[in-house]
Amino acid sequence: MRGACWVLIVSAALLGGCASTGPAIDGGRPLDPNLLASFELYGQGERALRPALAQAAQLARNPAVTCDKQWELPFAVATAEGSDGDERLAWKRVLDVDHRLTVVAATPGAQLYAGDRILRVGRQRGDTALRLLEVLGEAREEGKPFELELATGKRVTVTPFEVCRGYARLAPPTTPKMQDYHWLMSLHPLELPQAAPSTDEMLWAVLWTQGLSEEGGARMKTYHYTMKIGGTLLQIASLASGLSAAAKLAETALAEAKKQAANAVIDFAKQQILEQGKQLAMQRLREGLQESATKIGRGQALAVLQRSAANRGSLSGIGFIAATAWERADAWAFARMKELGADPLAGLRLHLKMVERELAGSAFALDAERLSGLSKLAEAQGLKPQLQALLGGSGLLDAEIALAAMPMASARPAFSFESADDPGAVQFSRGLLDGLLHLPSASGAGARR
Repeated sequence: MRGACWVLIVSAALLGGCASTGPAIDGGRPLDPNLLASFELYGQGERALRPALAQAAQLARNPAVTCDKQWELPFAVATAEGSDGDERLAWKRVLDVDHRLTVVAATPGAQLYAGDRILRVGRQRGDTALRLLEVLGEAREEGKPFELELATGKRVTVTPFEVCRGYARLAPPTTPKMQDYHWLMSLHPLELPQAAPSTDEMLWAVLWTQGLSEEGGARMKTYHYTMKIGGTLLQIASLASGLSAAAKLAETALAEAKKQAANAVIDFAKQQILEQGKQLAMQRLREGLQESATKIGRGQALAVLQRSAANRGSLSGIGFIAATAWERADAWAFARMKELGADPLAGLRLHLKMVERELAGSAFALDAERLSGLSKLAEAQGLKPQLQALLGGSGLLDAEIALAAMPMASARPAFSFESADDPGAVQFSRGLLDGLLHLPSASGAGARR
């Protein structure tokens, strides 16, 4: 009964805005600057993400590359359906998104532009944006060209393209710090666009997400296996992050679940990461660790490493399992960047941008263990001079010596799938994405009739 209740609650939240007959009227009233900034970041992130996804598709077309595949679309959509008040107004004011299914970003050559409203997918029109998202998801999964009709009357033919499995998606602007990791899709907080990633750095984020699926998927599936995606809220979330009502409900449920399970493990990991070895590490840094070329303060660099490790250790459910594969995702992305002719040091460059901005709440701010691992990968590939120039000389490369006493993110209690601390007993406790995977959308087969 509890699961059925969640289906009804989330479905009602998604459809709550459907009664509206049109977009909210912008009367020019003030909105929270932080809310507006989140919407700006979301738009910037989507505009950077689409070209990176298209570039990453070259891997899936390479017969020498072995990976599980997914279909992608050359554009991103959002909808204010289900939002109200300031959120609905922010969608319109910042990204020109209303209750209809609206394009927010597209790859060059897609013949679609931000602000385009989609009225028809193939031969089907949707009474609501949610229903049209379902149709769009079905068209994507067929992998064949299909036609869109826009509100202007324009018709555009869209061709899905294949990518290595592991959708890279951004958190909704209404919940900018949300993150979750699953073998089908990873949800990255808006700290990623906040770091203003370059083209190569955003490609790194996409390849890293795919590498997490490829390298960590088997263990995640062992923890909790399912391949069902059609007709679920996860499929819809892979198309549009704007379903904020469902996301907030899921986040609330996840927070509650964390109180009921696995907190002992998480708190212990945080304590180990933040407290042990801190004084020795700081002493070594004071004794001679150089600042990087970007003039990052010594204490600031260490603080981000510590907070990054704490962030990694705080994950629960399937994200907890995924975090054990983050080093392998680093290595997978490093190798694929070289295959695509991109800068293999982009992951380290992105990390430095995170440090500069003191951002440590995503997978792209490295902990000491991952920093050391990527540095060794670069050296093994003959990139030590470039690495030294990037990190500001040998001082930062020697950071691993200074930080050797600091427990790494993997220094947590042993985990077993049969453990009494298994957080999977409560709805959403395996994570937001896995929770959405098991909730059918509101307009399922029964609703369509």
